[in-house]
Amino acid sequence: MKYYLVAGEASGDLHGSNLMKQLKLKDSQADFRFFGGDLMQQVGGTLVKHYREMAFMGIVNVVLNLRTIGKNMKICQQDILQYKPDVLILIDYPGFNLRMAEFAHKHGIKVYYYIAPKVWAWKEYRVKKIREFVDELFSILPFETEWFGKRGVKVHYVGNPLLDAIDEFRKNSNSNDFRINNKLPEKPIVALLSGSRVQEIKNTLPVMVEAAKDKTEFQFVVAGVNTVDKKLYENMLAGTGIQIVFNQTYQLLENAYAALVASGTATLETALFKVPQAVLYRVEGGWPVHFVMKKFVLKIEWASLPNLILNKTAIKEYLQVEMTVKNVNAELKRLLFDLEYRKRMLDDYNRLAEIMGNPGTSEIAAAKMLELLKQNK
Repeated sequence: MKYYLVAGEASGDLHGSNLMKQLKLKDSQADFRFFGGDLMQQVGGTLVKHYREMAFMGIVNVVLNLRTIGKNMKICQQDILQYKPDVLILIDYPGFNLRMAEFAHKHGIKVYYYIAPKVWAWKEYRVKKIREFVDELFSILPFETEWFGKRGVKVHYVGNPLLDAIDEFRKNSNSNDFRINNKLPEKPIVALLSGSRVQEIKNTLPVMVEAAKDKTEFQFVVAGVNTVDKKLYENMLAGTGIQIVFNQTYQLLENAYAALVASGTATLETALFKVPQAVLYRVEGGWPVHFVMKKFVLKIEWASLPNLILNKTAIKEYLQVEMTVKNVNAELKRLLFDLEYRKRMLDDYNRLAEIMGNPGTSEIAAAKMLELLKQNK
């Protein structure tokens, strides 16, 4: 069968690549065409556009790049029609992908949405589009099945693909190699995960760098991504003594004693690696944006996935105006030196692992997709 996939971020590239591997195992005639990244390209098929040309964050950046976004949508639409896939598989990235869902639906193309958009957090009105234009919705978070079900959307819960990615990594991992290959000393490591997009990094990394000062018994290592210009990191880290490693996030987490993490998928990855963490996030706008987001936009009590899944404040979140050097520094000290505090967080991580279940998500999702496609042929 012919599969067209759309992933607009680094996390989507990861999950898309694992799904593609399983589809290839189960469908010997699988042919892929996609908007995605390097990992998906390694599996095989045709990369039409890389996600680094699509990842715009924050209202200001979206407005400034409306022409580019519109151009990308037209390219995607035309390419889908020309390719004539058996199914369009959309991976998260709702601002772009829900428009693709509507377009494909109107042209009689079957639409599967893998990794349901987080409309329970904000923009709940998007549920209507999902109900109208998505044929099958695949969820990766335990609480989503009930949430969507109450709103008339049938959901297939398939577990979480991060479990697959981490399991695959651990099968081939040797933690000692990480320090040797990156010439890192034996000091305990604090991982700094500042995000995968330029604006995220500009907003969070300076605060992380300031909080790292005067903690000489630890070494701080940034998880760099190759889709961001290295000069950005170099300019922000100049003279700090903080190291950076590129495309080795899992290796870094496997060796980390604690972490400061930009809110997003990385918070769940960090928790699954059992690394005590604090969550940071800020978009442009200061107090006005903070007030609007808290009062009118966000529909949830927490921003990080570990807290949402556990339904409690297991890890501290410093969002918008609360993301100050003073706050983050104080929390980092607790993460590093308060052993009881660390133990409570690690106990919560164990509970989280129980809720999440076992690896095999990509295989379950691929099998379900093929089953549904064969039923509806």
